[in-house]
Amino acid sequence: MIKNILNLGDAALYCDFGNKVDQKTNIKVIKYFENIKKQKIYGINNLTPSYNKLIISFDLNILNFTELKKKIEDIKVSESDVKQNQKIVKIPTCCDDEFALDIERLSLKLNLTKKEILEKYFNKEYFCYMTGFIAGMPFLGDIDKKIRFQRLDTPRVKVPKGAVGITEQFTNIYTFESPGGWNILGRTPIKIFDQVREKQPTLINPGDKVLFYEINKKEYLKLNENK
Repeated sequence: MIKNILNLGDAALYCDFGNKVDQKTNIKVIKYFENIKKQKIYGINNLTPSYNKLIISFDLNILNFTELKKKIEDIKVSESDVKQNQKIVKIPTCCDDEFALDIERLSLKLNLTKKEILEKYFNKEYFCYMTGFIAGMPFLGDIDKKIRFQRLDTPRVKVPKGAVGITEQFTNIYTFESPGGWNILGRTPIKIFDQVREKQPTLINPGDKVLFYEINKKEYLKLNENK
């Protein structure tokens, strides 16, 4: 299922699963990621899965490219294994005007009312392709084609923690205050990344399913106080 294994600098390689960005391809990446972790190959120091690639960093004092490539090729993942125990994570989201920073602009650009945009957004189950950019930030697909839109021309210097954004086919949640160019539809009071949860600091992981549901500001403030 890996199309090619290539060098990435002196101490890393990447497994190429093709150019498609879809759930079937991504599940293959996740399965190889999980199986390689289980193998506990001495010398591997980092695994980084993405939409359709898996980057593997290694210690040159222990492994070289040829040795590691052979070990990866020996790992077998059958088509029937390309299924995972997905958990479903439900995310409350407040879309009051003070949180929905880009809803008015999107309404004009997409020629849809705010209500129509939110109905299409919430009436969907999303798949976590990967996490990254900032700790625990989930990249979730695939949003309704009628509300897909490009990034902001000029990114914000600060996007609030908990902001829920969309761009192109994806939606995400900012796990920390950060610069960013996604179109912000609302905000969640839920901690998506929490270092206190030592065993599992990330609430949403690759392969999980995510359901967003709308809450009002009163509910948002109550959940925010209790977290």
